Amino acid sequence: MHTQQDAFAALRYRDFSIVTINQFCLTIAILIQEIIVAYSLYQITKDPLTLGLIGLAEAIPFIALSLWGGYFADRFNKQTIMKICLFFAIPLPVVLWYLFHLHGLNEITTSTLAWGIYSVVFCLGIIRGFYNPSATSLKPFLIPKEIYANGATWTTIGWQSGVILGPMLGGFMLAGLGRETSLISVAIFLSICFILINFLQKRQFPKMETTKVLDSLGDGFRFIWKTKIVLWAISLDLVSVLFGGVIALLPIFAEDILKVGPEGLGYLRAAPSIGALLTMIALTKFPPTQHAWRNMLLAVAGFGCFTLLFAYSNSMWLSLFALAMTGACDSISVVVRQTILQIFPPENMRGRVAAVNGMFVSSSNELGAFESGLAAKYMGPIMATVFGGGVTLLVVTLSWLKTKDLFSVDITRRSEDDKA
Repeated sequence: MHTQQDAFAALRYRDFSIVTINQFCLTIAILIQEIIVAYSLYQITKDPLTLGLIGLAEAIPFIALSLWGGYFADRFNKQTIMKICLFFAIPLPVVLWYLFHLHGLNEITTSTLAWGIYSVVFCLGIIRGFYNPSATSLKPFLIPKEIYANGATWTTIGWQSGVILGPMLGGFMLAGLGRETSLISVAIFLSICFILINFLQKRQFPKMETTKVLDSLGDGFRFIWKTKIVLWAISLDLVSVLFGGVIALLPIFAEDILKVGPEGLGYLRAAPSIGALLTMIALTKFPPTQHAWRNMLLAVAGFGCFTLLFAYSNSMWLSLFALAMTGACDSISVVVRQTILQIFPPENMRGRVAAVNGMFVSSSNELGAFESGLAAKYMGPIMATVFGGGVTLLVVTLSWLKTKDLFSVDITRRSEDDKA
């Protein structure tokens, strides 16, 4: 009982703290790079579709390899896989630096620059396909079951803190230090992540029950399909992020609609995470796991409503508020979903379940970026955002009608029963 009331319970475990700090640094690195690449490429091309193609270039290998990433996470040592992935990620921002440098010297065309960027992002998608299932499925092994909700909250706080600082740093560094110096800083952050993972204690993990590769790959799908709350939690988040997300369009809003430049883009990109972080701090004391399904549906509905508010805003301050509230709503949904995904799957299947979740939810950010870029090209950025918010509210309504039996599921009690 004491650990459930302790807001810092998960952080009192050394390796969990290391992994949380690692996630914070990794998020900063990725988002500094994202801000620099997206803003610079849109500024050069003025084509919204280029923003969507960045997301698509990362999503294709990530989706294709996530199941194999989950298989590897359950078959081999998760910590070793994370080290290998980070080692190969470190040179990627240096390659981006070189591409922009050549373009600045007029030694490569804009088309060659764009395809070079897509290629680097494609490589990042390959790395993520193996890294994410190992990193996600590692966390439940670092803390006791009774504080999974607290751990999910701190994991999200670490991530959201990085999502706040990363874009702001990216925007200010791009404006003040220039593109090339900023990209070198990304390689430094990735190096720190690699060092941190090497400080983790060595540990053994439960082995898979089957050695047949194809059967093993399908286990994650079969488990999710027969576990209704897991299936609907993943589906709800997938559709809302796929259609409701506006992150990919923020360079357009910053440059052409609100006219606030790269610094303003940094603030806009950070705003959802500021709202999320403040909410997460409250959730360490008041976890949303009681009446979990009701809370998740309300949170996703709020996400859709504030997306519509952002679409129609012409004020920087109102836009920041709307984005902050989308982050606040999303954070509640994330904590509920992460807790469900830690409690329900068996220990020796968590990597594969995390991989399927990653395929459909994590990749929906990149596929959503492509959808947003495509919609903005043909509908305009404002109507594309309105469309996304409307689809999100429609999906919440459908989910409420189809999942009324899940309102009675007590995931807190299940965690306690598993412990017993």
